[in-house]
Amino acid sequence: MVQIKTPEQIAKMREAGLVVAAIHAATREAAVPGATTKDLDQVARKVLAEHNAKPNFLGYGGFPATICTSVNEVVVHGIPSDDVVLKDGDVISIDCGAIIDGWHGDAAFTAFVGSGHAPELVELSRVTEESMWAGIAAMKQGNRLVDVSRAIETYIRRQPKPGGGRYGIIEDYGGHGIGTEMHMDPHLLNYVDRRRGKGPKLVPGFCLAIEPMVSLGTPKTEVLQDDWTVVTTDGTWSSHWEHSVALTEEGPLVLTSPDGGKAKLAELGIVAAPDPLG
Repeated sequence: MVQIKTPEQIAKMREAGLVVAAIHAATREAAVPGATTKDLDQVARKVLAEHNAKPNFLGYGGFPATICTSVNEVVVHGIPSDDVVLKDGDVISIDCGAIIDGWHGDAAFTAFVGSGHAPELVELSRVTEESMWAGIAAMKQGNRLVDVSRAIETYIRRQPKPGGGRYGIIEDYGGHGIGTEMHMDPHLLNYVDRRRGKGPKLVPGFCLAIEPMVSLGTPKTEVLQDDWTVVTTDGTWSSHWEHSVALTEEGPLVLTSPDGGKAKLAELGIVAAPDPLG
């Protein structure tokens, strides 16, 4: 069952989404050489406390931290640690969420630590982020879930990879519904699998966390012995971007973007829905 939200419920999810955006801003600033990933977790905890919000990652399935910190070849679900010290040239994806009055927000971004990053890493992050926005742009009334998957995959496949070959679209993880829980139906693939059919129609009140994960090599992953940390099987580095998005009668609203997605969607010829919080 897909949970369809009322405008009032979407407004509450927007509140949670803005807390996530604040966590992103604070952790991005703190992701500098010499910082530990545990330091970033503490930054996130402080932001949540300042907004009287609850973490939705801490304790989820036994996860031991407030955010996921995935460095270099780690794709997703990296556990913050005092032992992981960021260094110049690292790439880190930070995934986090927040709960306000029972309603969830969830988003991720990729950041560059220090300087001197290889051009192919910069391009990897750009391609991953832009594919997310392509998926967001496909959240239109009358479209189906597969149209979001197709938009993400099509964008990635059309981008030339520096040095040749193809980007790896991670197969084992994808986006999801979001609302009164962090992970809800439907599961959103970042590629088209014809065996799954077209999926449900997108209607006002439909909310998705759209999150492509892309590597410089393989689409295959494995989970380390901590039962959480997901890495590429060939050791290639990856990027992860995510926004929570609501489809309204007036178009898409990017719940976890500070401006509701207005500026980026305008570049794509789409008018974002008005922010219910003004």
